[in-house]
This record gives sequence, structure tokens and C-alpha cells, in this order.
Amino acid sequence: MRQTSKITVKKARGLRRKMSLPEVMLWQRLRGRPGGVKFRRQHPVGVYVADFYAADARLIVEVDGLAHDFRVERDLVRDAWLTGQGFVVVRVAAVEVFRDVEGVVEGLVRLVTSR
Repeated sequence: MRQTSKITVKKARGLRRKMSLPEVMLWQRLRGRPGGVKFRRQHPVGVYVADFYAADARLIVEVDGLAHDFRVERDLVRDAWLTGQGFVVVRVAAVEVFRDVEGVVEGLVRLVTSR
């Protein structure tokens, strides 16, 4: 696996200060360790920054807003690299976070605890 660079760590710190509304909503729930699962936010992984990361299950959670509709190929390359490194990548639509944040959290906790 590529080493996480100082640049990626710095980028992750900046992204923590500029989280989108659905990311903030999800973080409000995940930071309380639902079901005993620890999540990190804006976590550097190689040259990428994961929106959320559950280390115990090597699970990366990406919240996809409208911008991701225009970055499909880039996301595919990113997901392929992460999967090749042994991570599981789950994409959650921002609209789903708005619609049912508790349901999203419950689904993520079930996924982590089943691994």
C-alpha cells in the first residue's frame, strides 16, 4: 500500500473543517460509536481521503452528493485501488442521509459487525 503522505494528512485535516451537510449529519451519529463501532472522519488512506472509516472492518464509507455524478470514472479508479488494498467501499447517497440518517447508520453498523 502506498504510504499516506503529509500532503494527504493535511488535506484530510482541511476536509474535516469543510464537511458537507450530509457528512456532518452522519458524523453527528457515527461519532457516538453506535453499536460500539468506532468510525473516523475524513481519514487519509494512501493518496485518498475517506469520508468515514471503520478500521475494525476496513470499511470506507463515501457520501455521494451531486458532484459525484460528474466524477464517476474517477470514483471507479479510486474504489478499485482501495478494494485492491483490502478495503470495502460503501457509497451512500447524500439524499439517503437526508431522508433517513438513522437507517443509514443502522445499515453501516450491521455491515461492520457482520465482517
